[in-house]
Amino acid sequence: MRTARDGADALREALRAEGGAVAGVLDEPASPIEHLDLPGPAQLAAAGPRTRDRNREYELLLEMILEGYRLHYDEPLVVRARDPDLALLLGDQLYALGLARLAALGDLDAVAELADVISLTAQAHSAADRDLADAVWQAGAVSVGWGPSEDHRRAKERARALDPDAASALRASAARRAADS
Repeated sequence: MRTARDGADALREALRAEGGAVAGVLDEPASPIEHLDLPGPAQLAAAGPRTRDRNREYELLLEMILEGYRLHYDEPLVVRARDPDLALLLGDQLYALGLARLAALGDLDAVAELADVISLTAQAHSAADRDLADAVWQAGAVSVGWGPSEDHRRAKERARALDPDAASALRASAARRAADS
């Protein structure tokens, strides 16, 4: 399976080709980051049975959305906007670019899932619950790659309600769904 570093490199290349403001603020990671040598959410989603035939497209569009998320809440990997307002705008642009690519593939289930990921991670961050945000990404990636499930839908409802066990429920539903293949 490809790694998060592979995904970051593909994202950097695609954003250079895209041009515009985002292409002017691309950078290499500031220092070696160990977790980049493991698969991330984009690689997980791209490895699923429903995305496998177009895995590179899914990986790239998910990297765009994930980098948009990072610009809003975390340390971005390839976009280095020094101005916080510009970072938010570029994050929104990357959300839109990724979702537009997904819509062009006609995958409305994945569009809905990633819209949920964006809103649920925003809610988790507003509640200062980083663990929940990470679980939302993991479970969302599995849902994109393996397809939605009733178990996952229930876990997302728990996350919306800020149930203290929502992160565990999301991880468990993702593990069960990924084991189905």
